[in-house]
Amino acid sequence: MKFNKKKFVYLISPSKINKNFYSHLAIIFKENKVSFFQLRLKKETIERKIIIGRKIKKICKKFKVKFLINDNVYLAKKLDADGCHLGQKDMNIIKARKIIKGKIIGITCHNSIKLAKTAIKNRADYIGFGAFNSSKTKKVKYRATINLLKKVRKMTKSPIVAIGGINSKNYKKLLLNKANFLAISGYIWNNKKLKPLEAIKKLK
Repeated sequence: MKFNKKKFVYLISPSKINKNFYSHLAIIFKENKVSFFQLRLKKETIERKIIIGRKIKKICKKFKVKFLINDNVYLAKKLDADGCHLGQKDMNIIKARKIIKGKIIGITCHNSIKLAKTAIKNRADYIGFGAFNSSKTKKVKYRATINLLKKVRKMTKSPIVAIGGINSKNYKKLLLNKANFLAISGYIWNNKKLKPLEAIKKLK
């Protein structure tokens, strides 16, 4: 998987999509910092996810951003998305491969070297670690450290995605320690001080 160093943002959707969302998304993508966009809607019906997903896919295509679906391999296949992100309780990567073939599959590894080794062995396209900081988007069950990042980097050339409370004040440390992508959601969508465009501009 090739990647552009300047496009280090792995953007995750807000938990609710309102009608202003699509125009904000296009404006954010114009900044040319986002490589991946993940649709992560826990509370929507599958029908709504399909409608929303189709709209987002068009915007992603226009700006050459990879469009990924969280958790649901069948939805990724239905939308013909670029791939899927799987947590440890979601479908097994080997089964997922049979459904979406050569598409991107990323795996959450929390803060575990053991899980990372399994994901690498099963040829995950990227591995995700976190949380590196406290997060307002999700309760922090697992805490990952810079030290873990360094260890994993020695083990594999697979792209590493860091997640958890990442903002303009703490993001550089993760990039300097060889995280390839930073998964960001709350800092962009639920920022009390900055609009989405202002927030992304601070990530240089």
